[in-house]
Formats: sequence, structure tokens, C-alpha cells
Amino acid sequence: MIFSVSNDRTPAWKPLALVSILSACFLPSASAQTQDDKTLPSVVVTAARFEQPQTEALPHTTVITAEMIRNRQASDLPTLLRSEAGIEITQNGGAGTAASLFMRGTNSNQSLILIDGIPIRGSSGGAAELEHILPDQIDHIEIVRGNVSAIYGSGAIGGVIQIFTKRGTGQPGVSMSAEVGSRGTTKVSGSVSGKSDDTRYALSATRFKTDGFSAINTSQSPNENPDKDGDRNVSLSASVSKEWSKGNELGARIYAYDAKFSYDGGESLLTDNTGAKSKQQTIAAYSKNRLTPEWQSTVTLSHANTRNEALTTLNSAVYSESSYKSETDMLQWANEVMLLPNWMMTAGFDASREKADIYSNYYGSASQFSPSRSNSSIYTGINGKFDANSLQFNLRQDHVGGSGSDTTYYLGYGYALTSAWKLIASTSTAFHAPTLSQLYDPNIYIGNLNLKAERARSHEAGVQYAAGPTLLRATVFESKTHDQFGYEAGLPVNIDRASNRGLELSANSRIADIDVRASLTLQDPKNDLTDETLQRRAKTMASLALSKAIGAWRFGGDVQYFGHRPDASYDANWLKVAQELPSVWLVNLNARYQLSKEVSLFGRIENLFDREYQMAYGYNQAPRGVFVGVNWRQ
Repeated sequence: MIFSVSNDRTPAWKPLALVSILSACFLPSASAQTQDDKTLPSVVVTAARFEQPQTEALPHTTVITAEMIRNRQASDLPTLLRSEAGIEITQNGGAGTAASLFMRGTNSNQSLILIDGIPIRGSSGGAAELEHILPDQIDHIEIVRGNVSAIYGSGAIGGVIQIFTKRGTGQPGVSMSAEVGSRGTTKVSGSVSGKSDDTRYALSATRFKTDGFSAINTSQSPNENPDKDGDRNVSLSASVSKEWSKGNELGARIYAYDAKFSYDGGESLLTDNTGAKSKQQTIAAYSKNRLTPEWQSTVTLSHANTRNEALTTLNSAVYSESSYKSETDMLQWANEVMLLPNWMMTAGFDASREKADIYSNYYGSASQFSPSRSNSSIYTGINGKFDANSLQFNLRQDHVGGSGSDTTYYLGYGYALTSAWKLIASTSTAFHAPTLSQLYDPNIYIGNLNLKAERARSHEAGVQYAAGPTLLRATVFESKTHDQFGYEAGLPVNIDRASNRGLELSANSRIADIDVRASLTLQDPKNDLTDETLQRRAKTMASLALSKAIGAWRFGGDVQYFGHRPDASYDANWLKVAQELPSVWLVNLNARYQLSKEVSLFGRIENLFDREYQMAYGYNQAPRGVFVGVNWRQ
């Protein structure tokens, strides 16, 4: 369920008190753990490009596990990510409508999205289109916060979210599920996966449909058509690999979705309908080779293509239309070399070729561009431990065709005070080139060919507590971005400087057999030239998620808080009108009942009290919804 508070100024101490009280409970619960506790930390690869325990990662890293994804029953990726520390997601309506992710207050195109190591781009300023990614194809997600541009290159100022699709393990198995719910929503999915001898395989497919609702607020946008805006989505992931000798593996992966959806566009005339299509496909083949006992090398060839089309009609005639098609071919060579038992070196290079076909036709004026460019990068890093000290240093050289090049670094240090407590600090720089869609924007007559690359510098310090099932991390951070991308009258431009500083807390534990996960973010993202808070960014965010098994039942829920946020609308002359979105509390509930070894029933309630709230000015979020389903596993 979702509960909304409509007042403009919810005191910041309320979410702070909520998480602080909970955090105070973590330490005693962790200290009560014995040596028999079999809870093991998650293993992550995204923080440093090689496998390491999550507790040893110096960048602030959290994991959304396969069990969490199953229990939360999130309908799409934005819903799954909203409760994570430092992450804010806005959406122009319901399922399938445009979603923007702000990590640590950065722009949506300043956080990099990877699917199995392959960068995913979209059409809106290069930001990945999260709204079309369904959780059914996801095994787990790793979230790395903060500036890691020196590790992953252009687009990672705010951090990296890496999605790992399902991969075959264990005995062959089959799973099927079906779900129905409010607003004519249906979802059917199935998967098969397993391992036979040295061959792994997995196939997962989902069909999602909803009739949707009218997201437009007619008092704020009286000229918009208040019709229902539905979404249709078919998603697929598949992988196969064979270990032809110990430590040597050949494999291939594919991820794709095909979405058709309608949305409210805030047009100045009462248009009949605004519909769109979005397709994305990523195909990759890789060879992982253990060249020596200390050296593992992986070569990956991938092809990614994206196709977006939008059409608005007025009196059954074309009112406006646009399309964006892009293709990226990429070669990645990654190496991990064990220098000493506690020291690892990483090195590699990426080379890619991008091309796009961008078309727009507004008010009878058409334009079309077919730009392309080549990109390359080379990187290295070293990670190690000596006594109570941990060190990570990464260096990267990026060259983006037509936008210049730069060398960036990441330097992180950790000091273990005890076996449980560790101090962590880092400093880093970033280079972020404008995307082809910013240079040739399909939503206006032409992009801005004079856009300069963004450059950023970040610092952070924190403390980590890890014992048994408890992992608590508090981080203070500061970042400054020069020539940050912004918009003026719909045109992409460089603003002088933007900055953010704040406190970020994430906590994960088990208390009295209750799985607990909490986060708190206090920040001040602003345009340093005007001293105004960046649009749609809340200064305070918090979340608390609980889950407990009772016999054959598992009950769960989460509470989310987002403080008030500035936004804007534009009049008929494209003059900016300041607006403000009130603070909001969101509460989600879910349950699952294990009917038998193979069959389980599940359900959730969204927006139980049917309250109205907005994450973007002019667009209401979904009203009350009830969803139930059944899952069969063999």
C-alpha cells in the first residue's frame, strides 16, 4: 500500500528518527552473533571489476539479491530501486512512462546502467530507460554509489547499477508464474535453467500488460487528453556457456524487450492520443580464459541496439512524431592478475562504435540526422590489503569521438579499527561526454553541437560495521561538477557548476528472525550559479523494509519517504514557472504463502488509502491497486 502526506513541509527529523532508532538496534543484534553464524557476505564484482566480499568493497556498494526480488514482487525496475540509499526516481505517470534516476543528486544520465557488463543507453540524454526493464529476467543487482568514472568511464559520476540476468546453476528446473490485478493488469512469465556437466543454460520470458490510468492532473494541465495510458511489454533473457577446460569458458547472452505504451505529454492542444514504442536488444559473446593460475582474461564482443518511436495525433491526423534508433558495437578486454595473495591488479580496454538515426517532425517541420562516432578507453587498477589497511587505485583514459578525452582516477583507502569496524575514505575525478542524443536531440529541431564534456571531482569518508548478518555503512560525500548538462527552453546546455554534499546511510540485518533493510540520505544538490536546488531532487530520503517468515507464510513491507522537491512547468512562451512537489510517504505490503513444495501464492497492495501524490509536476501516480498471483517451480 502507499500512503501519501500532502503537506509541503514534513519535518526532516521524522525519517531521520525512523532510521536512527532502527540503526541503534542493529549493533546489539550483531554483537549477539556467535561463531556458529553461517551468514556469509554477498560477493560483488562491480566495485572493483573483480570478485570480492561486499564488506571489503571501498565504494559504497549494496546488493539486491534474488530472494529480495522475489519477495518484493516489484512490477518494474524503478519500483525495485526506489527504496535504495541515495536513489530517487521520478516518473511521468504509471507503467511504461518515462522514468528518471537521480543517484546522489546527479542527473539521470550521470549514472551508468550495465546489463551483464554491457552499458545500456536510452534516447533521453543517454539515460537508460529503466521503466521497460522487468525484474523477472534479473538474478541480482549491484549498486555502487559515488563517482567511479575511473573504473567504468563516461557516465558514472553518480555511480553504477549493474543488472545480472539469470544464469543456469544446479539441477535443471522450470518455473512459471501468472499475476492479475487492478487496472486490467496481467503478467505471465516462465523460465528454464540449469547446469548439465560443464554446460550452463537459462531462458526467461515475460509478457506484461496493463490498461493503465490517466496520469495527467487536469487542474495543472487542462488541455491534455485524460484517457487511460496502457503498457504492453514482452521481455526475454537467455544465456548459455560451456567450460571446455578448467577455468576456460565460452558463452553467449541476450537480453531484449519490446514495449508499446501510451503517455500524457502535456500538449497545448487536446490531442487524441500519444503512443510510443521502445525496443532494446543486447547480444554478447564472451571467452573467459585462465591463462595462468594468477591471470584471468575475458574478451567480450557485444551489439546493442535501441529503437524508440513516438506519435501524437490530433483529429486523427499526425500532430507530431519522432524516432531514435541507435546501434553500438563494442569490444571489451578485461584482465585480473593476482600479484600477491592479497593484491589484485585489473587492466583492460574498451573500444566501441556508435551510430544513430534521429528523426523528428513537429508542427510540420521535419529534421533528420545520422551521426556516428568511435570511442576507446584503457584502464588499470590495483587493490590490496596489508595489516589493517586496504587500498584501491584506478586510472582510466577515455577518448570519445568529437568530445575530447581525459584521464581520471579513483583513490580509496580503508582502515580496520577492529574485525567489525572500518573507516573508509576516497577521492576521485570524472569525465562525461555528451551523448549523440544530446548533440542531436530528437525532441527538438536540433541538439546542441557546442555542448562540452562534464568534469567532476568527488570526495567521501565513512564508517562501516560488519558482523554476522549485519552490514551498516554511513558515508559523508561531496561532489562538484563543472559544465554540468542542463536544459534551457528545451535546449541542452552546459550550466556553470553543480554540487552536492550530504550523508548516506544503508543498513542490512536480521533482528528477531526479521530481515531488516534501511536507508537514509540527507543531501543538498544545487546549481552553484543560481544556488537553487536541482529540479525533482529531495534533500531528505529514507526507507525501511521488513520481511519475516512464519511457517508457510512470508510477510513483508517497506516504508519510503521523499522530502519536498522543486519542479517547474513552462508556459506557452517556454518561460519557466517554478513549482514545488510536496513530501510523500510510501508504504508497500506483500505476502507469500507456500502452498506446497512446488506451488506458492503471492499478493500485494499498492496505495491502500488511495492518496494522490506526484513525483513529477502535472503527473499523478497510480491509485489503489491489488495484485495476486501464483508461482510453480519444479
